[in-house]
Amino acid sequence: MNHLRYHLFALFIVSAWGTTFVASQLLLDNGVSPRDIFFFRFLLAYIFIWLFSFKEKLFADNWKDELTLVVMGITGGSLYFPLSNVALDMTQSSNVALLTCASPIFIVLVSYVFFKNKEKLGRFFWYGTFLALVGVAFIVFDGTASPQINPLGDGISLFIALSWAFYTLFLKRLSNRYTILFLTRKVFFYGILTLIPLFLITPLDLNFDVLLKPIVWGNLLYLGLIASLLCFFLWSLVVKKLGAVRATNYVYLSPAVTMVAGAIILNETITWVKIGGAVLLLIGVALIDRK
Repeated sequence: MNHLRYHLFALFIVSAWGTTFVASQLLLDNGVSPRDIFFFRFLLAYIFIWLFSFKEKLFADNWKDELTLVVMGITGGSLYFPLSNVALDMTQSSNVALLTCASPIFIVLVSYVFFKNKEKLGRFFWYGTFLALVGVAFIVFDGTASPQINPLGDGISLFIALSWAFYTLFLKRLSNRYTILFLTRKVFFYGILTLIPLFLITPLDLNFDVLLKPIVWGNLLYLGLIASLLCFFLWSLVVKKLGAVRATNYVYLSPAVTMVAGAIILNETITWVKIGGAVLLLIGVALIDRK
């Protein structure tokens, strides 16, 4: 019960992140490029976080931690989000949704291989992981057809999952020595900074006729202030209190949220197969958190 609030935070985060697909789709439909979506959402988050963190120090205690923050800005920002859109252009969205949900598995593997993690994983963790993966597969494939495989696109999707695993583990490593505000602000800063080389190739598109549309700036504010600023801040708290492995397993719920949001906003169809997948997801996550 002591950690109940952090489990609720995790549910809120995956609910918000599960709706970002819908928000991004609305922005894409209105002429905003995938790369520009990431830039504006992180820029808004960075500007507003200064309202709360202006008293925080500017740099980490040593160059090694500062370099780790640079890596976090890449793995959790400038690499993760643009590559997600690249993968969507190369393979089916269902493939991307399923493969990026491999992050919890990568968390376990990477933490044991590179970070010598001591979190104990019992049989309920593995039972829950299996049920969650089956639930995700039901939701994204809908039981209608076998997946079409694109080796490069699917490989990028797996790399994205690995990238988020490293981000979360680095976050866990630094969260005991720095404030959550400091870590969140630095991730946004280095996420933006490491994206700049892309703009040297293709300049930022500042089409104010598009940006001033209510549906555009409204969704950008949602992505920047809720899905980025608030959720990244809360994610840092959740990882610190629940551990990287247990926290990341909530990612399995994201496709179920996307399914519901897509039905409400984009008029997408929810089938009984998808509902069954959502039930398996909930059971799987409940088992994962059982000790």
